[in-house]
Amino acid sequence: MTVTVRDLRPDARADLEGFARVRRAALPFILVTPDSLAHDLTQLHPDAHYRPLVAVADGEVTGTAQVHLTHESAEPGQGNLNVYVHPEHTRRGAGTLLVRAAEEHLAAHGATRLLSWVLDEPGNRAFAGRHGYRASRSAHFLRLDLANATLPPLQDPPPGVELRPASDFAADPRPLFELDAETTADEPSDVDTEFTDYEAWLAETWRHPLFSAELTTVALVDGRPAAFSAARADGGTRYATGMTGTARAHRGRGLAKLAKNDSLHRACAAGYTEAFTGNDTGNEPMMAINTWFGYEICGTEVRYVRALG
Repeated sequence: MTVTVRDLRPDARADLEGFARVRRAALPFILVTPDSLAHDLTQLHPDAHYRPLVAVADGEVTGTAQVHLTHESAEPGQGNLNVYVHPEHTRRGAGTLLVRAAEEHLAAHGATRLLSWVLDEPGNRAFAGRHGYRASRSAHFLRLDLANATLPPLQDPPPGVELRPASDFAADPRPLFELDAETTADEPSDVDTEFTDYEAWLAETWRHPLFSAELTTVALVDGRPAAFSAARADGGTRYATGMTGTARAHRGRGLAKLAKNDSLHRACAAGYTEAFTGNDTGNEPMMAINTWFGYEICGTEVRYVRALG
């Protein structure tokens, strides 16, 4: 069986469905749909040099790679490649071909440091090591069975605090952009990220087909956004929270927990039965919040890093 690697074709539904199928099989904790893939391909900032790749065998997509530069970083040359092969098609050369093509693309666009998330499993870690990558930080995937969970009861916000859905900001989402930028800057990461381009944020985050403004909850203090829990949903049964954070001036008041609890209740009422989230292993305060809600670890990824000469 001959394996070939090529670009994902945004106008080919079979490519998009094949890419999504492989990602769901290899990484079932992440929400992905053909529409979300098409959106990323057409809306990510040009400076990201985003290039999704597929490995194909006998006309079937068996492996995928998401490849891009971290253009929001003040430090240039940070490249990202996340390679996933369908569990039924490993050890046939697809992963190596995808890594080679991804590295060539990133190097051609000035990358000097490559970062890749790798599932914390012996075979995956050994694969990364053979290609010259070294282990760095790690992060957990967590799952909550919303269909059978007993969520903490909704609490009345303290005086001066109001909980509202992000959809209330549809006419002017800029205050949410500013809050997202502040909290993202403080998130544990191998690469410092700065959100400075409002129009890019609108295209990549606010208008993303998986983003749910109705399920995203914002905590306002004296009328200004102070904390939020951003939600994504696949339109079926799966819901996920991405960034949950609080502005620096309001931390330590439990606002993020209030926002996340409200969002979870909204998702449950809307009929979603599975909730997913991610947690840096060193972020103990957020891990404690997720454990309090009843989330359980369902997988772990390790960030691997390689310097280019």
